[in-house]
Amino acid sequence: DNVAAALREMCAGFSGLIVSTGGTGFAPRDQTPEGTRAVIEREAPGLAEAMRLVNPLGRLSRGVAGICGQVIICNTPGSPKGCVEQLGAVIDIVPHAIRLLADTPTTH
Repeated sequence: DNVAAALREMCAGFSGLIVSTGGTGFAPRDQTPEGTRAVIEREAPGLAEAMRLVNPLGRLSRGVAGICGQVIICNTPGSPKGCVEQLGAVIDIVPHAIRLLADTPTTH
């Protein structure tokens, strides 16, 4: 799968956030969530749920969020507006999540 191969390559030796755009809808060609699930070690359902809540059309997203090593992967819709809206719903907590993945002391 092209999505899984690309994500594996990007995750290798990287720590941070990877945002994919597109391929999260209902069309047969929309396979990004499946490719992402093949790569992630643990899902982060709270991130995906928060992202879907920002716009009524978000309910049509099949996007997932999860962890691969020290990388957080978030699937966003292909529309620029949808991508910005959904990422905006979680970007404030991403630095904290990345510190947790690195096992860096944090405060809650």
